[in-house]
Amino acid sequence: MAFALKKRGPSTFDRAADGSMTLIEHIRELRTRLFRASLAIVVGLIVGYFLSDPAFDVLRGPYCRLPDTTDAAGHCQKLLALAPTTGFVLKLKLSLWLGLIVGGPVWLYQLWAFIAPGLHRHERKWAYVFVSIAAPLFAAGAVLAYFVVDKGLGFLMESGVGGLSNQFEVTAYIGFVTNMILLFGVAFEFPLILLMLNFTGVASGRRLLSWWRAVIFVSFAFAAIATPDPGPFGMTLLAAALSLLYFVAVGVAFLNDKRRGRGKEIYSDLADDEVSPLDLSAEPVGVSGRVEATAPIGAPEPIAAPAPIERRYDDMT
Repeated sequence: MAFALKKRGPSTFDRAADGSMTLIEHIRELRTRLFRASLAIVVGLIVGYFLSDPAFDVLRGPYCRLPDTTDAAGHCQKLLALAPTTGFVLKLKLSLWLGLIVGGPVWLYQLWAFIAPGLHRHERKWAYVFVSIAAPLFAAGAVLAYFVVDKGLGFLMESGVGGLSNQFEVTAYIGFVTNMILLFGVAFEFPLILLMLNFTGVASGRRLLSWWRAVIFVSFAFAAIATPDPGPFGMTLLAAALSLLYFVAVGVAFLNDKRRGRGKEIYSDLADDEVSPLDLSAEPVGVSGRVEATAPIGAPEPIAAPAPIERRYDDMT
């Protein structure tokens, strides 16, 4: 017995890419993907609720590394809560952050699946490359901030007035640590902007290197304004990390220019305001060959007499 195979039509991705989907179908797809992303965040929120206590212990680690925060037995003293609802609200906040992280692969995929059909194939390829680089950079910035935030807190405590207790209010402390982690993680994405300018052909590696004075100044200014730590340790470390990542990105840009053969074009060694040299040397003109005589043109044929007026018709008659 022969079975007829049902021919499958184009997928949703193909129909969205070739523009055959209607506006209502796009809205329905957006609704479906938003529902899936929200469901993933809710599931991650539930999982994060059970992981909030271990996450709180991790975030309390920098506080426990400060001087005079442990007792004789080596146990870290507890943080201070000023309201009855402080602990519960803080647990919900940590659960939400963990829910976004746990459900990240799902809601990021739903966002990408909705945007990707509008991109060209090479644009999707570069998007994969930049996303694969962005995640490790953000993680590196977050880890660096976690291991140096206690240095900034120690400097602030030593530079302040004496006679104060080292017991911090839990909401202010958690907000300070999470802001430092997020700031360092986002700031570490700065090299991606430079690489995007280079890979798209907007700026060459030599042009990026010529910006080094402005980049270093902006890095220190950004660190001084955006860092929640008013001490010099955190600001200097963030600015130094941004400057180092800038030079690493410039090195990658030079390698990309060498791979693509940039800089070898004609007049590539000239500045933008420099006139290109002109070759004014005269070349001798040799004697041309003999031009043969052309054949005479024949007389035109006689034109036939026009037909009578009653035999001529236009397109409307």
